[in-house]
Amino acid sequence: MSLKSSKKLEEANKVELEVAVDGEVFKNAVNKVYKKQVKNINIPGFRKGKAPKQVVERMYGKEVFYDDAMQDCYPEALADASKEAEVKIVAVDTLEAIEASDDGFTFKAVIIVEPEVEVTDYKGIEVEKKSTEVTDELINEEIEKVRDRNSRMITVEDRAAENGDIAVIDFEGFVDGEAFEGGKAENYNLKLGDGQFIPGFEEQIVGHKTDEEFSINVTFPEDYQAEELKGKDAEFKIKLHEIKVKELPEVDDEFVKDVSEKETLEEYKKELSEQIKSRLENEADRDFDNQLIDKIIENTTGEIPEAMYNNQVNDMIREFDMRLRSQGMDMNTYLQYTGMNAESVSAMYKPEAEKRVKLRLALQAIAKNENLEADEKDIEEEYNRLAEAYKMDVEKVKEAISADGLAEDIKVDKAMKFVRDNAKTK
Repeated sequence: MSLKSSKKLEEANKVELEVAVDGEVFKNAVNKVYKKQVKNINIPGFRKGKAPKQVVERMYGKEVFYDDAMQDCYPEALADASKEAEVKIVAVDTLEAIEASDDGFTFKAVIIVEPEVEVTDYKGIEVEKKSTEVTDELINEEIEKVRDRNSRMITVEDRAAENGDIAVIDFEGFVDGEAFEGGKAENYNLKLGDGQFIPGFEEQIVGHKTDEEFSINVTFPEDYQAEELKGKDAEFKIKLHEIKVKELPEVDDEFVKDVSEKETLEEYKKELSEQIKSRLENEADRDFDNQLIDKIIENTTGEIPEAMYNNQVNDMIREFDMRLRSQGMDMNTYLQYTGMNAESVSAMYKPEAEKRVKLRLALQAIAKNENLEADEKDIEEEYNRLAEAYKMDVEKVKEAISADGLAEDIKVDKAMKFVRDNAKTK
C-alpha cells in the first residue's frame, strides 16, 4: 500500500486520500475471495465448488472477484494511508475505485477526520475543594443508617395510629357512590405521614385504633393522573387491621458487636470515622476533577464532526449491552421493559457522549501543547496494570490493545494530571 496524495477539502474535517494497493496484496485478496465464493459456483464439466480460479475468470471475466477483494483491502489500506497522512479517521464519507488490474488497484476516499481544537486557560484553573472534615453529625448519621438496617417491626396494640407508623389497612374508594377502578386493596402497608396517597388520606387514619372500621373523605387533585378522577370528591371505606412501628436497637457495645467486628462503641466510631474520611476524600477528588473537566470543555473551541459524537454513542450503547448480557438480559429485552426504542436510547447517551468527545480532544490538544509523551516504560507499566485489573496474561492484553492506542490514552491521562497539578484550590 502507498499513499499517492492527500488533500484537505473545503468542508471542515474532510480529507481526500488517493491510495494505491500493490499487486501482491491485491492478488492475495482475490485468492481469498475466490476460496470463499467458489463453493457456490457451478461450471459445466466441474463438480460444484471445484472449478479452478482461472476457469471461473475465463467464464465470468477476470474482474469477477475484484469488487469483493477491494472491499477486503479497504480497511487496512485506509488505516495505513491515514497514518502516513498523519490524520485520524472518524468515518469514511465516500470510496471510489479508480482502476484495478493484476498489478493492484487505486482508489480515492473522502474521510472525516478528527479535528484540531484549541484549549485556552487550562493552567491555573480555580477550583473549590469540598470539605473532607469528619464531624460527629456525619458519624451519627452513619450509625442511624446501620440502626435502621438492623431494625425490626413490632405491633402496637395499646394506642391509636400516629404519623411514622405503618398502618395495615383494607380500603375501597367510591365516587358518587360507585366504586372506581384501582381504588381497592387489602392488607396494604401504608406509612403514615410519608405522603404516598392523595392529600388528606393518611391524616384521617391517624387517631384510629386496631380493628376499627371507618370512612374518610378526600378530594382528588386537579392534576391527578387518572383523568376521570381529577378534582372529584371521594369516600374511602377503611378497615385498620394492624399498627406497626419500627423498633431501632440501642446504640451500645452489644449493638457494636452485632454489626461489626469491634468490641466497643468508641472503637466502632473510630472505624466509621476512617471510612467516612476515605469516602469524603474520594468524593472531593471526583468533584475536583469534574469542576476541571467542565472548565476545560468550556475553554475548548473547534468544529467537531457529528460522526464523532455518533461513534461515541454507539460505543456507550455497546458497553451497556455487554453489561446487560452479563446480567442475563440483552438490549431488546431492556427496550421492551422500559418502553424505549433505539432512538431514545441514543438520545439518552448523546449529552454524555458529547462531553467525552470534547474532553478527549481537549486533553489531546493539551498533551500536544505541553509535549507530553508516552515512553516505553509508561506503555509497559500500563499493560501490566491492565493485565492485573482484568486477570489476564500481559501478552494477551498486548494482542488485544495496540501500543499506539495505549500511548494515546496515556498522553490523555498525563494531560489531565497536568491540568490537575496546575489547578488553584479555593
